[in-house]
Amino acid sequence: MNQTIMNSFTAGPDENGCFGKFGGRFVSETLMPLILELEAEYSRAKDDPGFWNQMDYLWKHYVGRPSPIYFAARLTERFGGAKIYLKRDELNHTGAHKINNVLGQILLAMRMGKTRIIAETGAGQHGVATATACAKFGLKCVVYMGEHDVERQAPNVFRMKLLGAEVVPVTSGRGTLKDAMNDALRDWVTNVRDTFYCIGTVAGPHPYPAMVRDFQSIIGKEAKAQLAEIEGRLPDIVIACIGGGSNAMGLFHPFLDDPEVRVIGVEAGGKGVDERVEHCASLTGGRPGVLHGNRTYLLQDDDGQILEGYSISAGLDYPGIGPEHSWLYEAGRAEYVSVTDDEALDAFQLCCELEGIIPALEPSHALAHVAKIAGDLPKDCIICMNMCGRGDKDIFTVAKLLDVEVGDSE
Repeated sequence: MNQTIMNSFTAGPDENGCFGKFGGRFVSETLMPLILELEAEYSRAKDDPGFWNQMDYLWKHYVGRPSPIYFAARLTERFGGAKIYLKRDELNHTGAHKINNVLGQILLAMRMGKTRIIAETGAGQHGVATATACAKFGLKCVVYMGEHDVERQAPNVFRMKLLGAEVVPVTSGRGTLKDAMNDALRDWVTNVRDTFYCIGTVAGPHPYPAMVRDFQSIIGKEAKAQLAEIEGRLPDIVIACIGGGSNAMGLFHPFLDDPEVRVIGVEAGGKGVDERVEHCASLTGGRPGVLHGNRTYLLQDDDGQILEGYSISAGLDYPGIGPEHSWLYEAGRAEYVSVTDDEALDAFQLCCELEGIIPALEPSHALAHVAKIAGDLPKDCIICMNMCGRGDKDIFTVAKLLDVEVGDSE
């Protein structure tokens, strides 16, 4: 009986693309043939050793995998409890976990004969990864990015342009990730013949949530093997930040059949999870609804209108979450908590000062929760946290928040 229960956590989605009551594909009639074509191509690729040989080659020789797993000795000493390991996906080519998934989707696009790639991006890391892969394979790249994010993530905007991508600022809504995804979907409907939509997270219509998860699961597979070699056992806790949730699902999924491993996702609590909705904690402060082609937990008002989320972090600034996370939440397999802007900022600085690692603001949220729990855990407890992005892109945002002037040197 126990085996049956465990298997249910990795068996999904079902034939309709659902994780329990979450997921599915709520798309226009125009898009349905494209979605079905993508599902069929991915199904063929999954059973094709040649496809995975390509992926393994690119992960190793282009991305730089396996990413290291690092014992954070000084953070461990500071918190005074559990041993803290960082899965260092910020050391990947392009500086985040996003490239793991993008390469898989680009290979699928080429198998399907698509020559134009579109993507949405918030913090810019998915946009940079997509622009990078398109440059490598000679494909046209268009990246939709909220106008607000264009301003606060200027270094990544420049990187995308250097790589040959067209960056389209989105002015609707608050000009953040949700709005960028809306415009990307509109583009896809208009340009169905030659265009492939490379989604950056475990959201969207089926098969995207499962497909992105499968590509990102390389993170958890490596971490599992690395900790087995170093510690001789599984971690007690795996923890990651969550916007849409791709880095978290990538770490979590290989551990879901291990009931002794505690799974914790950390959402963006912004200025506090309360009636003001100045946060992006969809599970903590939202309820089920439909957005961007799937049913999941969303921030919405009493009439079902999607609310504008808020976070210090552009990559977590999304009013929803991947449907598999919603299912794991309701099933009780994973825990989900929230961390405020101020707590994430403190963790950002602490990681810089104690470990010589400048983290992105996204994983700083996960580290902030590690700081809350590690000291109360025994010293032989093992926490594995996904350091999913580096902080180059955030230094100007942080400088402004800390009231530090960063000017051009004469």
